[in-house]
Amino acid sequence: MNTAERIRRAVAEVEQLRQENQAVPRIRAAVSAVKTLQSRRFGGTYADLLAGGPYATATRFFLEELYTDRDYAERDAQFARIAGAMEKLFPRDVAETAAALAELHALTESLDHAMAIAMEASSGDEVARYVAAWRRVGRRAERERQLERVLAIGREMGRITRLPGLRLMLKMMRGPATAAGMASLQRFLEAGFDTFAAVARSRDGVAVFLAMIEAREREVLRLLFDAEPVACETELARILGQAR
Repeated sequence: MNTAERIRRAVAEVEQLRQENQAVPRIRAAVSAVKTLQSRRFGGTYADLLAGGPYATATRFFLEELYTDRDYAERDAQFARIAGAMEKLFPRDVAETAAALAELHALTESLDHAMAIAMEASSGDEVARYVAAWRRVGRRAERERQLERVLAIGREMGRITRLPGLRLMLKMMRGPATAAGMASLQRFLEAGFDTFAAVARSRDGVAVFLAMIEAREREVLRLLFDAEPVACETELARILGQAR
């Protein structure tokens, strides 16, 4: 499957879920609640990195682009519109990264949708319902794949920052991309490039940053899947800054 087909399929999957959410207001609200809680969880897990230091910008990029509660309908539409021309407009490395991002987005939306439905059927406070929903949904292999894709995109972003002339090419693309209705995609590519270029200036900077992400996210997966429910709820509440 080529890059264009991968992007179109991923965007179509997300659009189908989006239509289902729009048709059922309570599920739409539940999806929003799941995303908000997960964004808060990420912010709590990485509060130390977000507070400052060499990885603050990269951590915020992950929070705002990969763990956010933002609606990406505009960017999805841009992806679908230019899927066929992606490899002509951008270097293959950039096009592959865009396809990987679209696939990650589709997987994340599918998991969030399932979580929202499960939370609707759960009782208790927000944290208890989230933990119960997580275990009811399961799909551990897909959760692992979600994390692997996040890390792979990070590694690829770090790699392409070393491609000669790419930053200049992205800058030159700004006007044409905006004129072609690709401003959201262009913003993501430039922000990602600049973020990882800054991290890559320090020796092994990208590898160290991604290792921290992997270690902490794997611990979150272990907690949510394997810890006793009460212990899991207590720790998740602590991360979220809630007293129990």
